[in-house]
Amino acid sequence: MTIRLHDTKAQADVDFVPLTEGKVGMYVCGPTVQSSPHIGHLRSALVYDLWRRWFTYRGYDVTLVRNVTDIDDKVLANATENEAWWALAYRFELEFTAGYTRLGILPPTYEPRATASIGEMRDIIQRLIDAGHAYAAAGDVYFDTASWPAYGELTHQDPKDMVAAGDADPRGKRAPQDFALWKGRKDDEPEDASWPSPWGAGRPGWHIECSAMSRRYLGAAFDIHGGGLDLRFPHHENEIAQSTAAGDPFASYWVHNGLVNIDGQKMSKSLGNSIFAAEFLAMARPIVVRYFLGAAHYRSTIDYHDGSLAEAEAALERIESFLTRAGRRLEGAAVSGVEVVPEAFAAAMDDDLGVPQALGVLHETVRAGNAALDNGDLEAVAVARGGVLAMAEVLGINPLSAQWRDGASGPAERALGSLVESLIADRNAARAAKDFAAADRIRDELAAAGIAVEDGANGSHWSIS
Repeated sequence: MTIRLHDTKAQADVDFVPLTEGKVGMYVCGPTVQSSPHIGHLRSALVYDLWRRWFTYRGYDVTLVRNVTDIDDKVLANATENEAWWALAYRFELEFTAGYTRLGILPPTYEPRATASIGEMRDIIQRLIDAGHAYAAAGDVYFDTASWPAYGELTHQDPKDMVAAGDADPRGKRAPQDFALWKGRKDDEPEDASWPSPWGAGRPGWHIECSAMSRRYLGAAFDIHGGGLDLRFPHHENEIAQSTAAGDPFASYWVHNGLVNIDGQKMSKSLGNSIFAAEFLAMARPIVVRYFLGAAHYRSTIDYHDGSLAEAEAALERIESFLTRAGRRLEGAAVSGVEVVPEAFAAAMDDDLGVPQALGVLHETVRAGNAALDNGDLEAVAVARGGVLAMAEVLGINPLSAQWRDGASGPAERALGSLVESLIADRNAARAAKDFAAADRIRDELAAAGIAVEDGANGSHWSIS
């Protein structure tokens, strides 16, 4: 068993070899909590939830660190007289957490806030200054990109071709590409948004935050660094430069997930086409949203359009329908299926988290299970059911898990269930009275409405066909 992943730095699929046998240390760039989360944030967090689940299934002990950037230019800019920057950051952090939870994303092992690691950031900055890779100027501290020949190694760019770093006032920069490690406090900024340092009161630059937090919670060297494709440059390029220049081996592998488009266009505030997480999660059951966001390969771009969630709902209902039918038929039967994923599913997931191919195996198993149900082959039904449960659990879309059962039925679902159960009771009464014409009429009416009725030894059961 070898897991392969696409390493951005190597620009190739490579075998994953952990630094410590049986363990995986993964750092994922989390949100800057300046505003409400959108579906791109959900997609990114879901990607690394899937990676974590697969590593765990393969027997690894996974430590996942996902940070919260709670101090940043945009956080300060969005604060008001009635809501301090730290209060705004916490309010949006809660929104992110709520979205992750509703989507079934497992909590990270650690979720540090940037403001809790200021000391570690100052230490790295001082090491860089001492090594000749950073300089203080006018209250700021900048990374000297010219001093580090490897700068550009992640995105394979020549520094002279890079755009100027726009992350700080260029008042003391030696070169446009130099980026801020420490930002001196400005008069119009809140006093509680700055910390003391040898270079004057101020706050950290964005990039140094992740270098410090990953080191604090995973060590100077760890296995995987992940994040959205849009973070490769300048954020991740600058992270690897400052950490390695400070003497840390840093991440062995770099993994990046694709973005989300809306009707073929990049999602952005300027286009006014952003879909916020809460809004998206209200469009369908959260398990359906998870299916949609997780079905494509993690490095591909997802294109959301009208009908996307309906397609995901239909695919998920096929899984749910089989599990419901199989559960009823196997009730009391002397057969059982082991909950283990098929080899083809495992091979797909081992190959750079090939979820589309893995879903193909899942749906093929559902089809085989339905055929076995039709043929009365209960042993084959049990095997298929065990495989489907195992695959769905790995992907976080097992409709029988408590995550999705608890509170899954809303008023509409309860009303539908009440009406269908009443009609089935009328049908059963008609059958008992040998009024088969009435019984058939009720069954036909239900079928026309998309309700399938299945009669068995344990009574009549219905499902949405």
